[in-house]
Amino acid sequence: MTRLLRGAYIVWIVLRYGLDGLVLTSFQKPWLRVIARIVSIGRNLDAPRGQRLREALERLGPIFVKFGQVLSTRRDLLPPDIADELAKLQDRVPPFPSDVAVATIERAFRKPVAQIFSEFERVPVASASIAQVHFARLRGRDGQEREVAVKVLRPGMLPAIEKDLSLMRMMAGWVEGLSSDGKRLKPREVVAEFDKYLHDELDLVREAASAAQLRRNMEGLDLVLIPEMFWDYCQSEVIVMERMKGIPISQTARLREAGVDMKKLARDGVTIFFTQVFRDGFFHADMHPGNIFVSTDPATFGRYISLDFGIVGTLTEYDKEYLAQNFTAFFRRDYKRVAELHIESGWVPPRTRVDELESAIRSVCEPYFDRPLKEISLGMVLMRLFQTSRRFHVEIQPQLVLLQKTLLNIEGLGRELDPELDLWSTAKPFLEKWMADQIGPRRLLEELKNQAPRYAKMLPDLPRLLHDYLKHNAGSQKRELEELLIEQRRTNRLLQALIYAGIGFALGLIVIQMVIRFQLF
Repeated sequence: MTRLLRGAYIVWIVLRYGLDGLVLTSFQKPWLRVIARIVSIGRNLDAPRGQRLREALERLGPIFVKFGQVLSTRRDLLPPDIADELAKLQDRVPPFPSDVAVATIERAFRKPVAQIFSEFERVPVASASIAQVHFARLRGRDGQEREVAVKVLRPGMLPAIEKDLSLMRMMAGWVEGLSSDGKRLKPREVVAEFDKYLHDELDLVREAASAAQLRRNMEGLDLVLIPEMFWDYCQSEVIVMERMKGIPISQTARLREAGVDMKKLARDGVTIFFTQVFRDGFFHADMHPGNIFVSTDPATFGRYISLDFGIVGTLTEYDKEYLAQNFTAFFRRDYKRVAELHIESGWVPPRTRVDELESAIRSVCEPYFDRPLKEISLGMVLMRLFQTSRRFHVEIQPQLVLLQKTLLNIEGLGRELDPELDLWSTAKPFLEKWMADQIGPRRLLEELKNQAPRYAKMLPDLPRLLHDYLKHNAGSQKRELEELLIEQRRTNRLLQALIYAGIGFALGLIVIQMVIRFQLF
């Protein structure tokens, strides 16, 4: 009954905000188009379709807001106006009661809050669709106190998610079966991807582990601060981390008043991103302004502060090599090689014509080379490539979609801080080093260095293994050679017989022809 009521409410929201016009008009069934015309009578739908979709998702609740946020990253599937509007979705969710947060903490750690924290602020400092954050002071084992942030998962999230996901799967099946655009939009795959994101975010220990990995990777760079995790107080429902103090990066006026060098801040943001992607292959994939602050502490003044690591992206060595070769071909304007790489990677059907894909890629990339470097957006180039590739049935890899989405965020953020930011000159040293590491002699030396311990262990055993092989296989090798010679003689005799038979057959034909001619004449 609950599922039926929830489904009815979703249908009502769809009709009220005119979302039926986004899907029913593309349905193949004539009677569905008639329904679309009937339900649209008397409604005021002056707002753009993207805005109506965003507002409807906000009305449907936190799960649908999160779905819209994930959907906004799939620019390879969505029209630009809808993707841009969905990117505006923010987690403006009312906090849940503090008593519930306290009960969750005490259940997770099996201690009263007063025994864990010397102070605990019951009013949350931030609230999102998945969790909310409280500030506190943690009593350490050494008696010292640390200022911490306590992230608590919303109660009852898993049952609510499962109910809404089951409805989404059902609706995705309808759209895919009835809409002419259904198969191209891959609604079931999008819902499955959303399912994975949500369940990953519901495990806060996974987020804590991602933060610890990024913190370890960024040590020594001195450009970004990532909170330390207190592992004695990390559970799937609650995690406790170092409290970070700073100014939200979106408050540019406050940053300028504090004396922050905005041009350096913009360059540092690009440096952090390219380091995480091209050096480590492990990057923070949710870098919107709400998750980024700037430190005002004298010891770390002007450094970035990264928060919320529920979504991280990873690149394998194969991904890096693919991207390195694509960038190399792109800089050389070798669009044929870019097309060949798409086919070789298996992302494009093998029957795809290279010249057609090359022409499509050229039409996307060539206009950018005629612009000033500071106006070129690498994120937009990737997005246009994804959109162009759609008609060639390119299978866009999820990790590259996350990369493109994060790159767009970084470019937008960097140019908001410094409108004159030249992304290419800032990124060029990283790209050059990355390409040299991926496809140059350095990569070969690095691989030899990595395999050296294995080879060092094998080398002492090689003389003994070679001696044993020769000793035990000398007889068998002799037998194999004798059998090979016997088979060779048999083959020679068979070939001779075939040759003689062929010659005899040819001579027979000649004799028959001569007899026939003699009889005729």
